[in-house]
Amino acid sequence: MSPSASSTAGRAPRFAVVGVPGNRRVTLFQDAVRAAGLPAARVAPWLDVLRGEASFLPGETVRMDSPGEDTEVERLLRAVGDPARVEGTARWYAGFTSAVRTVARAAAAAGAELLDDPDDVAVLFDKRLCHAVLDGAGVPVPASPTSGVAAPVVRDWADVRGRMADHGMSRVFVKLAHGSSASGVLAVETAGPGRIRATTSVERDASGRLFNSLRVRRITTEPEIAAVVDALAPDGLHIERWLPKATRHGRATDLRVVVVAGRATHAVVRTSHSPMTNLHLGGERGDLDAVRSAVEAAGGSWSEALAVCERAAACFPDTLCVGVDLLPSTGWRRFAVGEVNAFGDLLPRLTGLPGSGAEGLDTYAAQVAAVQNRARNNRATATP
Repeated sequence: MSPSASSTAGRAPRFAVVGVPGNRRVTLFQDAVRAAGLPAARVAPWLDVLRGEASFLPGETVRMDSPGEDTEVERLLRAVGDPARVEGTARWYAGFTSAVRTVARAAAAAGAELLDDPDDVAVLFDKRLCHAVLDGAGVPVPASPTSGVAAPVVRDWADVRGRMADHGMSRVFVKLAHGSSASGVLAVETAGPGRIRATTSVERDASGRLFNSLRVRRITTEPEIAAVVDALAPDGLHIERWLPKATRHGRATDLRVVVVAGRATHAVVRTSHSPMTNLHLGGERGDLDAVRSAVEAAGGSWSEALAVCERAAACFPDTLCVGVDLLPSTGWRRFAVGEVNAFGDLLPRLTGLPGSGAEGLDTYAAQVAAVQNRARNNRATATP
């Protein structure tokens, strides 16, 4: 949190949200603010931030949300006119992290409190840095030859093949270092000499440009895989061992767990016939109670699974809320963290886990409640 937090001690929060006006994320957060009996949050558009026009008020509690789903914001950040294009993520990262630091400076100058730390955000949006932070903290993560700032840059498909061979990896995920929502991800697997295939949602047009698609497809020729990876590589690539996930009814299964103020509050099961379980790519919500029962029946611990997520979130202590992608291994007894997401809370109508303190609250209401609780605690502490 920003150093100005002490200046707002004892006051009921007045929210400002940096986001895309009218976007469903902003709308859901506004609904949560109003349901808590607070004045509507003041919206500071990302477009204003990028144009140097954003400002904040003394005592405001500033929450940043995703800049996505705004064509003009995408154009300014990536210099790409079509938001479905995959290229430009390195430029996007540089522009976005600069914009986040602009917000932080403006909030500090106004005496406002920031709920998202700019240094945390910079790590969360670089998979190589995030993996290294998690691994260094003892959080279980898939093995990676690209973790941390000291790892050699992956220049092309030949480098990917070389890293796989050097580290004994026959199955890997190749990810854009600054990608999100499975954009630019390839699940690569080898099956003997000369046999290789990749599963991805990336499409190439006749001129070689890359586009996100809602259709997960399989590439079965190495030259085509190489062409896609070579086109992605200039934006930065991260490689992780492809861990075999637990399955239910023949579908790969993982979880998105939301952690608010250090506590796992919400969880959704995601299942898919493909390696990518993202709901927008055809993944489906699974039965959380059935997954919890499977974990316990296998001799695993559901509370430890949530604790893994909380340990991952603890690596980013100055950011109120993160979404953790939790990977259950075959057998349901062990868990690893695939990714930690700065804006991983878009789970409409999902209410809090039993015993989480967020029962009956959606992810946005849980964040509002956490800020209110902190304000009450500050008042109690300040009272003689």
